[in-house]
Amino acid sequence: MMKLYSYILVVAGLIAVTSCEKNYLDRSPEDKLTPENYFRSENDLALYCNSFYNSLPDAEGVYNEDIDNIVKNTLPDQVTGKRQVPVSGGGWTWDNLRNINFFLENYNRTLAPEIANKYGAVARFFRAYFYFDKVKRFGDVPWYSKAIDQNDMEALLKKRDSRTLVMDSIIADLDFAIANLSATKSSEKVTKWTALALKSRVALFEGTFRKYHTDLNLPDSKRFLELAAAASRQVMDGNVYSIYQGTDNMGYQQLFSSVNAIDGEIILARKYSDGLQIWHNVNYYTITASYGKPGLNKDLVNTYLMRDGSRFTDKPGYATMSFYQETQNRDPRLSQTIRTPGYKRIGGTAVQTPNFGNSVTGYQLIKFVGDVRYDSYNRSENDMPLFRYAEVLLNYAEAKAELDDLSQADIDRSVKLLRDRVSMPNMLLTDATANPDAYLMAQYPNVKGSQAGAVLEIRRERRIELVMESFRWDDIMRWKVGPILTRQFKGMYFPSTGQFDLDGDGKMDVWIYEGNKPTASGIQLLKLGSEIILENGTSGNIIVNAHIAKVFDEKKDYLWPIPTQELQLNENLVQNPFWE
Repeated sequence: MMKLYSYILVVAGLIAVTSCEKNYLDRSPEDKLTPENYFRSENDLALYCNSFYNSLPDAEGVYNEDIDNIVKNTLPDQVTGKRQVPVSGGGWTWDNLRNINFFLENYNRTLAPEIANKYGAVARFFRAYFYFDKVKRFGDVPWYSKAIDQNDMEALLKKRDSRTLVMDSIIADLDFAIANLSATKSSEKVTKWTALALKSRVALFEGTFRKYHTDLNLPDSKRFLELAAAASRQVMDGNVYSIYQGTDNMGYQQLFSSVNAIDGEIILARKYSDGLQIWHNVNYYTITASYGKPGLNKDLVNTYLMRDGSRFTDKPGYATMSFYQETQNRDPRLSQTIRTPGYKRIGGTAVQTPNFGNSVTGYQLIKFVGDVRYDSYNRSENDMPLFRYAEVLLNYAEAKAELDDLSQADIDRSVKLLRDRVSMPNMLLTDATANPDAYLMAQYPNVKGSQAGAVLEIRRERRIELVMESFRWDDIMRWKVGPILTRQFKGMYFPSTGQFDLDGDGKMDVWIYEGNKPTASGIQLLKLGSEIILENGTSGNIIVNAHIAKVFDEKKDYLWPIPTQELQLNENLVQNPFWE
């Protein structure tokens, strides 16, 4: 029987605190780590806490977004509706929690509270981070505040605790972290500001989830939205962070391509370094066909405003514009996210047009792409942002708008700062509320209230600012707009087959042909029907994965299933609705 229980929750052996990256120090050998001979010095606490950082997303967990912002030649199971109840795993893993709880039971044995609590705060930050991920995935989950002994059957076989209990416990952990962490900013270590940023993220998610998932009858959506606004405001009032301006109006792109995290804006980053031999793969990911040929979705390209602040989708004929036409005089973040006319690689001199061999939509990604010297497989070393000030500002504006309490002053201290970075006009509350964008309303039909137009504009801003940073799935889930994933994913528009000049320099860049392959050099040759498919046969937008059905079941797909093995081992667990 104990062999079976070894699969349950936190009975996964000894404390998993090893570090796989050289910038984090390894702990003492497992056979020597006991409460009696460890946790005796501040250095002991610091070394142990370093292990918690391994639970943060790696670079691929940030840039490798593939929901509906970024389109690839394959689709994830969340989009196709092919998720199945797994036998084991499936995110229902608890060893990181045991690691944290073991520390929290023992960290304050000998040291004075003013020393020990700094490290207890780090642990409680990571416990909040751990449980936030579990709640987003499964809803109700068992709350454990201590490391469970393998013989504690009552704890091992407990029911799931309510979402309300777990979320309140997460907020309590974050409040302790905020009160006890250092206020000295650091892009590599958790600080008071990181905890406030996480509280802002957590509370916004939960407040909007409860507001829009009315079928679940969850209380206190307003309280969580108020917590999100308050936590964001604390960061804003701290005057520790600002929006990075960069040089030559390129601050947005430079923020992500910088080798070292720009800690004026980035609150916490995952460290990468050539010297430490820790790399990731973002350059290679965007310039080869090996990783699904990622490209921006046409729907997102349409969402970027004109440079003067007007809506692109209000322009006559916007849907049938050529690539060159549609990229003129747009929000500069578009040209700092994808290749647009005149684009040159960092470290390169030649003008580069989009490469359809590396991007299924033609809207080829450049966000996070660094110097050409990093183009080899797994050689990128730019730090990867996990929390940044821009998100906090967007959280603040969204929370206030969802409360129907957004003022122009609130916009001026949040959204305006993001617009200023790229020399875009400010968002005006009166315009947004008086004339909500019909294009966005079609995407988010459940947005209601006196400030619905402002909510839509902030969602636009959030999608553009945070694209390729892996927020999109969570946003769709909390806003309860899963069916948005079932729309056809599209790319550039072409009026016919033939040759096309993408960047307006008089040189043909793409030739869409039928029949035999033309003899030509210096031009991308794309065979209609195989290498490229157009919506109307010989004209229209590129369509991607048209043969793959996209399904979203609103009854069950906002949560993930619990593995069958866990249900067999613990009869007190109940499967999520409609996953039986």
